[in-house]
Amino acid sequence: MTNHWVRFRENQSVRFGILQGDQVRVCDGDMFIRAIPTQRLVPLAGIELLTPVEPTKVIALWNNFHALGEKLGLPVPSEPLYLIKSPNSYLQPGGIIRKPPCDGKVVFEGELGIVIGKTCKQVSEHEALGHVFGYTCANDVTVADILNRDASFAQWVRAKGFDTFCPFGPVVATGLDPSRLVVRTLLNGEVRQDYPISDMRFSVEQLVSLISQDITLYPGDIILCGTSVGVGSMKPGSTITVEIAGIGSLSNRFE
Repeated sequence: MTNHWVRFRENQSVRFGILQGDQVRVCDGDMFIRAIPTQRLVPLAGIELLTPVEPTKVIALWNNFHALGEKLGLPVPSEPLYLIKSPNSYLQPGGIIRKPPCDGKVVFEGELGIVIGKTCKQVSEHEALGHVFGYTCANDVTVADILNRDASFAQWVRAKGFDTFCPFGPVVATGLDPSRLVVRTLLNGEVRQDYPISDMRFSVEQLVSLISQDITLYPGDIILCGTSVGVGSMKPGSTITVEIAGIGSLSNRFE
C-alpha cells in the first residue's frame, strides 16, 4: 500500500499526516515508529507544507547513473561517491531558491531521494530496504563554477551547500518499487530531464548498505541518488519542477 506522508504548519503548530486527495489525515505519534491516524482531516489549502522530514544529513551521490557518466567520460566508480549537503540548504516545497551573492552558473539537478526510517549502521544489502521508509523528490542545486575553481581542492560542499540549495518534498511516498520510477525535471514548464532510476550504477539497497558502513543513518536522513543527463543552468525568475510519478511534484522558483 502506498501512502504519501507530509509535514505541515497549521496555525502555530507543526503536525504530520497522510495525504488524501486535497486533504490531510492528521496523525499523532511518530511518523517512523508509531503513527496513529486521527479522525481529523484538514484541507491542503489551509496549511503550509514543510519539508516532509527533518534530516540530520542529506547525502548526495556523484556519478551514479550510467548515461551521464558515459556522456561525461567518467570512470566507473568502484564504490559510491558522495558528499553531504548541510541543513541550511534544506528548502520546503514552494520555497524560493535564493541566488547566492557570488557569481557563477547555478544549475538544477532533479533527483530521487531515499528517506531512511530506521537507524542504519553497517547493514547488509539484504537488510537495507528494511531501513528505508520511503522516497521523495529533490533538487540538488549547485553553483557549477565553484566546483573546480581552485585546482588544489574540489569545493563540492560549498558549491552545493548554499542556503536554500536542497529543496525536497512535497511528500515521502511509501510502498514503491524504486527501480520502476522515472525522474522528470522541468524548467519553466519545459522537460529537461527524463530518466529511469533503473539506470543507477548502485541500487537503493547497495547505496543504503554501503553508505551505512561509513556513516550511521538516522530516521529522516535522505540519500539523493544522483542525477542523469539534462542538467542545466537556471536564471533568476525561473521555476524548476521535479516530478516522479507515484511520489508527486516538487516546484520551486529561483530568485
